[in-house]
Amino acid sequence: MALSWKKMKGEKAWLLILLPFAAGAVITLCSARAMTATDQAAFCGGCHSMAEAALSHSKSVHSKQACNECHAPHDIIRKIPFKTKEGARDMFVTATKQVPDYIHPGKNTMEVVQENCLRCHSTVVKEVNMQSKAHCTDCHRHVPHSPKIPIAKRSAADV
Repeated sequence: MALSWKKMKGEKAWLLILLPFAAGAVITLCSARAMTATDQAAFCGGCHSMAEAALSHSKSVHSKQACNECHAPHDIIRKIPFKTKEGARDMFVTATKQVPDYIHPGKNTMEVVQENCLRCHSTVVKEVNMQSKAHCTDCHRHVPHSPKIPIAKRSAADV
């Protein structure tokens, strides 16, 4: 029993419609999984240069938060280009062995961190004079990257 040309043509049309949708769904799911995985301390701390930050984060009151809860914009429209730019910069610095001994956040990251502090702690800061300093981290500098162990005695090898 041979298939008629019209029936074969119709089946191919559905296939041509379904394949792009299926590919789009797979790409979307993989991208979402990659976005979540690259937000986590295990990913960030995988680089030798960030091992100390990951260790100190793991011992902080914010240890249950993903790195990018603080270090990346919360909304996805700003988050994707921000992570792309910062990730490319981090890879370049690591590949060219230009990692500084002490990593300071850049101006853009500081603004994002400030936004995220205020987003999570909005009820707490209602009574705080936010005009005295530009950023929450100006006073709370060691949140969450400094456990009670002095920095001179810390090592990423410590558990």
